[in-house]
Amino acid sequence: MKTLLSVNNYFYRRDGSEVVYFEHNRLFTDDGWNVVPFSMQHPHNKESKWSSFFVEEIEFSSNYSFIEKLKRVPKVIYSIEAKKNIEALTKQINPDICHCHSIYHHISPSILSTLKKNNIPTVMTLHDLKIACPAYHMHNLDTVCEDCKDGGLFKVVSNRCIKNSTVLSALAFSEAKIHQWLQSYSRYVDTFISPCKFYIEKLVEFGWDRNKFVHIPNMIDPDLFQPEFGSGEGYILYFGRLSPEKGLKTLLQACVYANNSASNSKQENIRIVFAGDGPQRQELEKIVEDQNIDAVFHGQLSPDELEQVVHNAKATVLPAEWYENAPMSILESYAMGKPVIGADIGGIPELIVEGSTGTLFKSGSVSELANSLRYFANLSDTEINRYGRAARNHVELNFSSSLYTERVNKLYEKVLDTRNDKLGIDL
Repeated sequence: MKTLLSVNNYFYRRDGSEVVYFEHNRLFTDDGWNVVPFSMQHPHNKESKWSSFFVEEIEFSSNYSFIEKLKRVPKVIYSIEAKKNIEALTKQINPDICHCHSIYHHISPSILSTLKKNNIPTVMTLHDLKIACPAYHMHNLDTVCEDCKDGGLFKVVSNRCIKNSTVLSALAFSEAKIHQWLQSYSRYVDTFISPCKFYIEKLVEFGWDRNKFVHIPNMIDPDLFQPEFGSGEGYILYFGRLSPEKGLKTLLQACVYANNSASNSKQENIRIVFAGDGPQRQELEKIVEDQNIDAVFHGQLSPDELEQVVHNAKATVLPAEWYENAPMSILESYAMGKPVIGADIGGIPELIVEGSTGTLFKSGSVSELANSLRYFANLSDTEINRYGRAARNHVELNFSSSLYTERVNKLYEKVLDTRNDKLGIDL
């Protein structure tokens, strides 16, 4: 039995990247691998017999004292604890390969040189653009930002890209500069998996070697989702993090625009439902109250509650204004039989088949988004059914778990063969 060392900062479902992480672990366990996790201690973690190797919790949003925060700063940049713990773990389990997901800050890239030293091939899934942008998103002050291109990493400080804080931005700059100097990613990661083609092209623009990347789309198991192809209660749903780069203020403006332009006609009034939480929630709720927008905020929902809210939607919307990767919310919408209204930015256009599984609009455009909202709000149940069935069929054919497992296994075999050739191992 082959052993996979699977690394991610969080060991509970926190965001879309954790959805991919846990599903990846499940799939390769089912495929006969011994999957061993390495993560961070956290009260929300799932149980694991390997948790004694996990690193100490680091959450700067927690109520640490100033001294406690100061003590954690070196770990954010280069964690000696993570390096020691993964050394001990690899000696015990002797993994065939390591697959990293999100490791920045909490675990840190310090582990990569240790893996290389022990001849453990390492692949890494890119859930963001961190290896080129210290602030992850290439987004600042409500707009896309590529100021760090051509090595100008100090822009993260002058632009105060991290929570508009000079201190936090300086920390992110220091981390990025040190690992750029150490070549932590370019030297020690064998292959990067990008769930979208857009990220590969963008990172090549930033000077990365195209040969370091392989495109493997995210996956979903449609059998885990019961589709509902009808119009439900007729609302348009956004589910995900409530934060500025998601374009949610534009969504509310488009809702107002669409409803005002339809006030003298027989067109349906547009209702928006939000499921999720984040730093922008209070601001969005105030806009809804001040402008009397027909919108509801459900907050963070359990998986069962979220599935019910998706079933009751007519369509879902993703009005992103940053370089989205390959959003799981699109695949989950498709699996549940719902079309998607998506912004034409990042990897989103790679997932939406215009006029079949949903529609695209110009990112940031209030009028184009309003037109898309109005179009779906007024579609008949028959047409919504057609869109929903096409969406479900698309995800079954192109983003299934079995197809993902096959693609990743082929990559693992290639990386292992390359490692064995370099070591002169004849299997």
